[in-house]
Amino acid sequence: MTRMADGSAGDADYGVIARTYTDHRRPDPRIAAAVHRALGDARTVLNIGAGAGSYEPLDREVTPVEPSASMRAKRPDTLPAALDAVAESLPFPDGAFDAAMTTFSVHQWRDLEAGLAEARRVTAGPVAVLTCDPDLVRDFWLHEYAPEVLDTEARRYPAIADLAAGLGGATSVVPVPVPLDCSDGFNEAYYGRPEGLLEVGARLSCSSWSLVDEAVHERFTAHLSRDLADGTWDRRFGHLRGVPELEGSLVLVVSVPD
Repeated sequence: MTRMADGSAGDADYGVIARTYTDHRRPDPRIAAAVHRALGDARTVLNIGAGAGSYEPLDREVTPVEPSASMRAKRPDTLPAALDAVAESLPFPDGAFDAAMTTFSVHQWRDLEAGLAEARRVTAGPVAVLTCDPDLVRDFWLHEYAPEVLDTEARRYPAIADLAAGLGGATSVVPVPVPLDCSDGFNEAYYGRPEGLLEVGARLSCSSWSLVDEAVHERFTAHLSRDLADGTWDRRFGHLRGVPELEGSLVLVVSVPD
């Protein structure tokens, strides 16, 4: 499997994304609570594609794996160091962990089927996948301003049915509401705060923005800035500024062995 210079195993270069990632992608406690509930009473937890450690529970024994050296370096000293490994080849024996988790990661895996099979192989209990439903990502005002970005996301995120089939067992799909003041700056986190996406660092903390041309960034910035200045955005979407949480494309797919 070919990996980028810093070890990134997917189609996005986290050697670049990591530069501003933790400035804008801080775990939101309400989303964290949903992930932690899905882990049940697991004592040992594997975090696949662990990145800088977002959403890792602090009250369990967590083993993180992360292929990007840049992202491993972003992990705070309060969290365990991450092992250099990819989802498709986990260096652990069968049933080594009570539970496994992966957040905003499956769309980066080169071989989804192999990665899901590995996650299930090494996990005795629940596997929790925080991801976005590709059928829903375009249902968001951003698609009118930067369709290339959300089209890219829709192509990259695995279908929910494929995740369920790959993990096997009894699978549930739980919508995860996005709070208006969400601290984790993925695209939908700005549903009621459009000004936030005018910041270059905020956009580049979402991998899909790193996969489109600079012309898309320039057109988006000009279009949204104009619509915010003349009130067009607020006339069309301003009601979202007062919506406390958005039920969008964010979901938690949880598989429990039969």
